[in-house]
Amino acid sequence: MDIRTRIQTFIETGRMLSRFPLVMDNGTAHPMEEPALRAREANPWFTPENIRFALNALGESMTAFSFDQWLEPYMSSLGGTGKVPKIVGVVTAGNIPLAGFHDFMSVLLCGHIFCGKLSGQDKILLPAVAAFIEAIHPGWKDRIRFTDVPFKQVDAIIATGSDNTHRYFEYYFSRYPHIIRKNRNGVAVLNGDESEDELNGLAMDVMLYFGLGCRSVSKIYIPQDYDVMRLLPYFEPWNELIRHNKYFNNYEYQKSIRIVNRKPYYDFGNLLLNEESRLVSPVSVLNFGRYNDLKTLSGELRIHSDQIQCVVSATDPGMPCILPGTAQKPELWEYADGIDTVRFLINEI
Repeated sequence: MDIRTRIQTFIETGRMLSRFPLVMDNGTAHPMEEPALRAREANPWFTPENIRFALNALGESMTAFSFDQWLEPYMSSLGGTGKVPKIVGVVTAGNIPLAGFHDFMSVLLCGHIFCGKLSGQDKILLPAVAAFIEAIHPGWKDRIRFTDVPFKQVDAIIATGSDNTHRYFEYYFSRYPHIIRKNRNGVAVLNGDESEDELNGLAMDVMLYFGLGCRSVSKIYIPQDYDVMRLLPYFEPWNELIRHNKYFNNYEYQKSIRIVNRKPYYDFGNLLLNEESRLVSPVSVLNFGRYNDLKTLSGELRIHSDQIQCVVSATDPGMPCILPGTAQKPELWEYADGIDTVRFLINEI
């Protein structure tokens, strides 16, 4: 199967995902309708809204133009059909719907065999997408595998997990060419001049997926004289989250800890804001810190770059950043942990 056929498969898959949950052109139900329902039943964090956003965002990123822009530097290596495919074991995360999709797509586009060990939190959606892909072209059936047992015969590993599982992965998979990812989060830098649209976008970057995504903003940096209560109106549209049982339990628990310990906090009714030096925040909590000048802050962020997945800002914080509202809509070439997966799959195995 040549590279253009592979790309076309994913363009068609992108069209399908971007239409979820609409009825298909031939009048049939959407291919992901039934899997989405089962995924919601299996994982309470996978709400209908979160599944729809995840599928639509992936689909909208998978255009012919985006594939050309992403893969153009590698086309000379991807163009051939004679290279013997390698088996790539992929351990996926389950924090958000289809968290492992980009690795799945990268392995297949590079002409290799995908062998996925899926998170127990997200075992339904990716096999459903795989079934759609196999229906497009029968040649994919020999390139896609899923397993529930430890890998026995693989040529390379891509694994995503927590900081604790990262140490285990590094030990267990050290003999293979590998990409091992650990926990990261998004941060945001405000300057006080953000527009309403930008602040609405920031709220989405914080609240979407209940803050569980590796690109979710878990900490904001604000000027010294910034009143955090200015942000309240932009988070009010997310009040529905407090009706979610698991999220509400986290919110009540985190608030009770602060009350018992007499620790100051700001309460938005659906989110607690906590002045804190750490980048990582618990579910239902947004950390914030104050800064005097962007140059000093930029230096601090660079020191902690191994903990940061993305920087959200409408200003120039002195380092690469993305605009508010785009944290959960990464382009195809915006790799997790900044590691070029395609280059690894071409050059390292």
